[in-house]
Amino acid sequence: MIDWTRIKMLREEIGEDAFPEVVEIFIEEVSEMIEKLRTAPQIESLGEDLHALKGSALNLGFTTFSELCQIGETSAANGHADEIDLPPILQCYEDSSKLFLAGLESGDVS
Repeated sequence: MIDWTRIKMLREEIGEDAFPEVVEIFIEEVSEMIEKLRTAPQIESLGEDLHALKGSALNLGFTTFSELCQIGETSAANGHADEIDLPPILQCYEDSSKLFLAGLESGDVS
């Protein structure tokens, strides 16, 4: 669900001091997009929204979530945005986020 190796690499790339800020920005931005999908999804932009989420997720190692976003993005690109099942995607983000934050707190990414 979480690619801890990717997170360790990111931390090394951007530096220990900048990492918490990157995490904070990621959580804020993605949470806003998730809330939009939860409360007022727009079929016309669903593929683009899932594409943006996928990119953000990949950067921070949310592998399962990014895979679900990719499936939805592909479905939208093929003209089937109305068939995308959002609740599992949204739940995966919630689960991934909890696991990620717990891992940071416990030092799994040192």
